[in-house]
Amino acid sequence: MLEVKNLNVFYGKLQILWDLSVQIGNESVGLFGPNGAGKTTLINTILGLVKPVSGEITLDGESLAKMETDKIIKLGIAVVPQDRELFPLMSVLENLRTGSAYIPRAKKKYKERLEYIFTLFPILKERLDQPAGSMSGGQQRMVAIARALMADPKVLILDEPSGGLQPSIVTEVFHRLKEIKKDVSILVTEQNVRQALKAIDRGYILEDGKIAMADTAQNLAGNDHIRKSYLGI
Repeated sequence: MLEVKNLNVFYGKLQILWDLSVQIGNESVGLFGPNGAGKTTLINTILGLVKPVSGEITLDGESLAKMETDKIIKLGIAVVPQDRELFPLMSVLENLRTGSAYIPRAKKKYKERLEYIFTLFPILKERLDQPAGSMSGGQQRMVAIARALMADPKVLILDEPSGGLQPSIVTEVFHRLKEIKKDVSILVTEQNVRQALKAIDRGYILEDGKIAMADTAQNLAGNDHIRKSYLGI
């Protein structure tokens, strides 16, 4: 379980996160909110890129708050950044290899993880030798997710996975997330709340750096505030 307790984070003198607490167990959890609400700051703090002033972050009871990012990743947290950040001139296979290259347990499971990736994204098996940068936006998103999964993570964090994708590809990406959550805990930040609520178990609404609401995906989808503010209904 990934657990964040009473987290307070500042950029200089400006407080971004206020006494924030979230939990991700064996499930898929969404984090929603307007731009500037603190979603990316929370991800960066979990990854050790930003250090909290106070609060605690643990993975299966082990504290992450003072760890460096490389150790946090080796412990079992993988992230798919919003901009994908692939190696565009490298092949799909070479990009996938980088996902497990520095994770000892993942290197031992390389072939097993690769076969798992092919069941999720069959098209990647057909494009292994293709330069990642020459693929469509949707296919590059698949490579980015697959690369993160090659690390054999306990928790997969996705930052705005639908960003820049056409609607049909967005639907496919979230369909894959429903499959992935059977094997790994997921935390996803997303502006496309309508699609995300179909793929997650629970969600948090983040406003001005504070948790404004937390509930099941079904209850959030039926909440008047969420419907008006995020679903446009």
